[in-house]
Amino acid sequence: MRSFFKAFSLIGETQERERVLIHFSSRYYQCNPDTISSQDGVHCLTCAMMLLNTDLHGHNIGKKMTCQEFIANLQGMNDGKDFPKGLLKALYNSIKNEKLEWAVDEEEKKKSHSDGTDEKDNVSQTKAVSRIGNSNNPFLDIPHDPNAIVYKTGFLARKIHADMDGKKTPRGKRGWKTFYAVLKGTVLYLQKDEYKPEKALSEEDLKNAVSVHHALASKATDYEKKPNVLKLKTADWRVLLFQAQSQEEMQTWINKINCVAAVFSAPPFPAAIGSQKKFSRPLLPATTTKLSQDEQLKSHETKLKQISTELAEHRSYPPDKKLKGKEVEDYKLKDHYLEFEKNRYETYVSLLKEGVKDLLSGGENDAPGLKKSHSSPSLNQESPVSAKVKRNVSERKDYRPETPSIKQKVT
Repeated sequence: MRSFFKAFSLIGETQERERVLIHFSSRYYQCNPDTISSQDGVHCLTCAMMLLNTDLHGHNIGKKMTCQEFIANLQGMNDGKDFPKGLLKALYNSIKNEKLEWAVDEEEKKKSHSDGTDEKDNVSQTKAVSRIGNSNNPFLDIPHDPNAIVYKTGFLARKIHADMDGKKTPRGKRGWKTFYAVLKGTVLYLQKDEYKPEKALSEEDLKNAVSVHHALASKATDYEKKPNVLKLKTADWRVLLFQAQSQEEMQTWINKINCVAAVFSAPPFPAAIGSQKKFSRPLLPATTTKLSQDEQLKSHETKLKQISTELAEHRSYPPDKKLKGKEVEDYKLKDHYLEFEKNRYETYVSLLKEGVKDLLSGGENDAPGLKKSHSSPSLNQESPVSAKVKRNVSERKDYRPETPSIKQKVT
């Protein structure tokens, strides 16, 4: 596998990378039919090793996966049977000791070098960056396109509410900070200075950037300490709060973010590892979809129907009261995930049916022919102001991150 990755470059859309891995799995199974029982088993193990590489060597990953967890995640994934534990331990230790490296395409390398040369002429002397993130996994890094369309700009105050996978953000990192926000392509850049197209982004700007692919923005109805606050939940389940200057400006940010996510989010990538006992979310690629607007709408509608059916079936079989805490928590986690995905796809479908492409084609301003409505308000260009509100009882309570612990709903 290491030799294969050194010879082939994993570039392009997720579907294209997936086809490369399928070819690798097919060829490996032909050459080693006695090692693993099926081609699907080889492919599953290949994807599992890629994600393990990200988990062990990624800079933005918290607690690292243990060998026991890696083995547990692959239970029953070898045509209903388990992979040999000795094999999994050897693979785990191999990747832990030496991370997987990908080959770099010559055209991409030349392009990167040329971009770096252009950036040297810039006053800021900022190093050119083609992707945001250090996950060591080409499926998860955020694509950074300096020529992407700017859909909206303006001042926003940000509060980090929950880290990756909905984990509670440490108290010392939850404070409000004001940024000049730029929704450019599928990335929300949070800069200290006002946006200037000719100025290169600093490392700090890239560090604060948030990808809005597969994200959902909504009004933070359960937050009462400040007015005009919207909540953004990302593909990796981070939750951020943003305060806008006015109610109208908040709604505009919500619409723009959801429009970008609905139009450009690529179809989800099935979870590569998991088990029948433990629920795991599918991988959501950061690459931009190649589907047309009609195809994108059909894709979202199909996914919405699938999620709705799965949620109904899930709630028709509530956990037995005699089950252990972990099993009940897993049930709630899946329920929470399905409920969120249902709301997300409902929003996407609604926006695409309203002709969201016309709204986005106007860049920072709404399309001239688009009527004003609750889904497409006009932009407010006034300078931001800090609204003051009276303290109330709810302000004494901590605003908890959106966690899997939700109220059980049974139909």
